Amino acid sequence: MKFKIAILGTGNVANHLVPALENAGHTITEIYARDINDAEKLTEKVYVADAKSDLDFSDSKAEIFILAVSDAAISDLADEIILPEESILVHTSGTVPLSMLGYSSASYTGIFYPLQTFSKGREVDFVDVPFLIESEDQETLQKLKKLAKSLSPSVFVVKSKDRLALHVAAVFASNFTNHMIRLSEEIMGRQGLDFEMLKPLIIESVSKSLELGAKRAQTGPAIRGDYGTLDHHFQFLNYNEQVAEIYRLISQDIIDVN
Repeated sequence: MKFKIAILGTGNVANHLVPALENAGHTITEIYARDINDAEKLTEKVYVADAKSDLDFSDSKAEIFILAVSDAAISDLADEIILPEESILVHTSGTVPLSMLGYSSASYTGIFYPLQTFSKGREVDFVDVPFLIESEDQETLQKLKKLAKSLSPSVFVVKSKDRLALHVAAVFASNFTNHMIRLSEEIMGRQGLDFEMLKPLIIESVSKSLELGAKRAQTGPAIRGDYGTLDHHFQFLNYNEQVAEIYRLISQDIIDVN
């Protein structure tokens, strides 16, 4: 089943989702952005789509309207958008509940959440991306499942409360991990050392954690109870009290849970 789809938003998710949906055989009818220039730029990625900066979609041929915008913008856009009859309105957020779409003019609502980190300039193969979907209407749920299956074999029906827990876990696994790597880059750079030396360690650490499980894969001075090394590291980090405190808190948590 192929769908006609309108996209609202031009951020990281939209920039990856738009061409992927068209490559899967769906038709992108419109792309919305508050700044029409942003919408026009994204329309260049597909064969044919109209750029819009207003929220009147009453004459749209689209069946599914995807809010690929920031969490803070979802509620206002859902309330303001004017949709045709029998339309399906979904958002792509990991944390915003389905109920936030309840006051929209859509006939049906749902969630279409790709569980992945997206950055402009880096391609993502959607075949490897799990999709979390939700709808209170069974027919709508089946349509969202078919839409997600056209992009990825990994599709899961997940309620809003469970999706929130999953998103929190994802922040720890992805965003916080990335931040730790950034701190490592800063420490190496401050000392005039080449960060390339750490890359094999980072790759092996993540691979081992996924293969063995994080608890079994944990190494380092904290799990060994090596308080001398921990104190030495903490003293080294005194040039930045905030980073030193991060080191102390995480080390203490590793000690407490192991």
